[in-house]
Amino acid sequence: PADYDAWYDTPRGRWIGGREFALLARLLDAKPGETLLDVGCGTCYFSRRFSREAGLKVTGMDIAPDMLDLARSKAPEIALLRADAARLPFADLAFDHVIAITSLCFVADEGRVLREMARVARQRVVLGLLNRHSLLYWQKRDDERGGYAGARWHSCAEARAMLAGAGLCG
Repeated sequence: PADYDAWYDTPRGRWIGGREFALLARLLDAKPGETLLDVGCGTCYFSRRFSREAGLKVTGMDIAPDMLDLARSKAPEIALLRADAARLPFADLAFDHVIAITSLCFVADEGRVLREMARVARQRVVLGLLNRHSLLYWQKRDDERGGYAGARWHSCAEARAMLAGAGLCG
C-alpha cells in the first residue's frame, strides 16, 4: 500500500492523478456537502481529493485491511470500512454519488457490484476502468506480480456491454 500511494507523489503520478481527478470531478458534477462512496478506495487517494478539494462527505470502503490501515493514517476525515463490494452494507440511495476507480477490474462479478453501486447511488455512478487499448495495457499486460496482476482490461464495447448488462446506461 505505501508503494502504491507513494507513486502519486512522483512527477508522473502527480500528473496522471491530477488528470484523472479532474475528469472524475467533471463527470460527477458533485456539489460541496454531497455524499460520495468510493468503492475499493484503496489508500484513499481519490477519496482524499474529493473530500479536501471538492468538499464532499466521503465514505471509503475496501476489502483489503492493509489498504484501509494506510488510508486511516492519511485520511482521518473519511469514514472507512472493510466491506465486500458485491454486498454493500448501505441502504438504498444512501449516497449522492458512487465511484469505483480501477477496483471493478479486480472483482469476480462486475455486474453484481455495478448493480450494488447503482442501488446505493441517488445521482451518479462513475467508473475508472483499465483500457485494453491503452499504452499502459501494452506495458503491463504480462506482469504477473505487479499491481495490475489479475486485472481485467476492458475495451469500450466491453464496458458498454457490462453497463447495459447491469441495467445502467453506458
